[in-house]
Amino acid sequence: MNSEFSTLDIIVFVAYALIILGVGLYVSRGKKGVEKTAEDYFLAGKSLPWWAIGASLIAANISAEQFIGMSGSGFAVGLAIASYEWMAAITLLIVAKYFMPVFINQGLYTIPEFVEKRFSTNLKTILAIFWIALFIFVNLTSVLFLGAKALDTIIGIGDGTTILSFIIGLALFSAAYSIWGGLSAVAWTDVIQVVILIVGGLITTYIALDHVALDGGIINGLNYVYDNAESRFHMIITKDNPEYMNLPGVAVLVGGMWVANLYYWGFNQYIIQRALAAKSLKEAQKGLAFAGFLKLIVPLIVVIPGIIAYVMYTEDVAGAQEIFSRADGGIDYDRAYPWLINTFIPTGLKGLVVAALSAAIVSSLASMLNSTSTIFTMDIYKQYFNKKANNKSLVGIGRLVSLVALIIAALLAKSLGSIDQMFQYIQEWTGLVSPGILAVFLMGLFWKKTSTKGAIIGVLASIPFALALKFLPLEMPFMDQMFYTLIFTMAVIAGVSLTTSEGDDNPKGIPLYSSTFKTSKSFNVSAYVIMIITAMLYIVFW
Repeated sequence: MNSEFSTLDIIVFVAYALIILGVGLYVSRGKKGVEKTAEDYFLAGKSLPWWAIGASLIAANISAEQFIGMSGSGFAVGLAIASYEWMAAITLLIVAKYFMPVFINQGLYTIPEFVEKRFSTNLKTILAIFWIALFIFVNLTSVLFLGAKALDTIIGIGDGTTILSFIIGLALFSAAYSIWGGLSAVAWTDVIQVVILIVGGLITTYIALDHVALDGGIINGLNYVYDNAESRFHMIITKDNPEYMNLPGVAVLVGGMWVANLYYWGFNQYIIQRALAAKSLKEAQKGLAFAGFLKLIVPLIVVIPGIIAYVMYTEDVAGAQEIFSRADGGIDYDRAYPWLINTFIPTGLKGLVVAALSAAIVSSLASMLNSTSTIFTMDIYKQYFNKKANNKSLVGIGRLVSLVALIIAALLAKSLGSIDQMFQYIQEWTGLVSPGILAVFLMGLFWKKTSTKGAIIGVLASIPFALALKFLPLEMPFMDQMFYTLIFTMAVIAGVSLTTSEGDDNPKGIPLYSSTFKTSKSFNVSAYVIMIITAMLYIVFW
């Protein structure tokens, strides 16, 4: 066992950092004598191929939230938490086939822009402000804190005293290339980042499996983990499981998980922005399918390590029980992944694995910053402060907003230290607002009678309804709360639209034809393969 971060590890890590910064700054340089346009900065000049889109989607998605938070939930819950990943693969296919044709044809920069075209500027502004607040106060802060906590455990003192230093370091690293280069720098560095984070993640899983069984070997390790944690290998957990409130059995498959995934993958600016930057609709769809394949392997690198850590904890390997103990007597689940790295990864490889973890953190930070600046610049600044803003002004404001957002998030990140199971925390609080927004988009996309008044009243009514379900003594899983909030909001939107509309269809309703949803043969084959693999995984681990 090796807990030191050696000179060789430092060299490997510094090499990674220099490569990412070098590529990011190189891509950011632009053409000599040609001013960077808003499309260049916010949508990478609409030039991304499918493989860059897919890689960038996963790099933006996989962060400390997954490596640290989901591994922690793997420790606490088991494989059931992988539903977020495996159902996401199916969700990406739905987004590619049914949402992207509309978004691409509308020529969007931002998701709030679609709201303006379909509904009104007022509703767009409401949602734009919400998204900016969510990115800064939930997403950026949680990624900074979890990433800093992991690095503190692996290469810091380990008692939390260096967390603030790592928060600042991660913020500066992500800012170094993303603020200057925009989406081009983010997307093209993501191609490198996703390779590093998947390879590094697989190395961690392999070495942890090799150490968990006395006779070593990855197959022996898998068998040992399964034999000693069989209860952690069920996708559908029962009501007698204390984690049922987080993952309510079959309801995960038919209820709230779809709300979380459709909102996140279909209408989340920092995710969908890559697809909006595609060369064409077909490239966007192929990129989303590629991301779907990558999602199928993510549990191998983020959930399985958490289950391995659970087995080692029960056997008190390397003093795990003391290390995982919280001051209040509970278990610090989110220590699982960094503890495995710190304890078992050998010199040299540790530098690569920490680089992989850093890649996941930095790529997500860069993506969130770029999307925050895109929404503020295009939907707030250009709309209300400078309607005639030229490209130079838009790019300049975008950079300034990224910097301000990063500073605010860094100042707030340290305050998240007392939260248990960060991944579940993020899902639960995002789930207060995502059902209402998802309802607005689904009704706006697929029901022409949906009115602006109905959408505004519906999304505003969804918040008190969601809060009531959360704080009333109902003992209802938050995923069920999300599903019921979605149904309630859609009913409100439909009711208001039918009782206040003057004509049969809203004049801003989107005309949809069967030809709109035609997809290429390669996409269709990919979709069938992903669906078959996902179905088999659920059958095997039901």
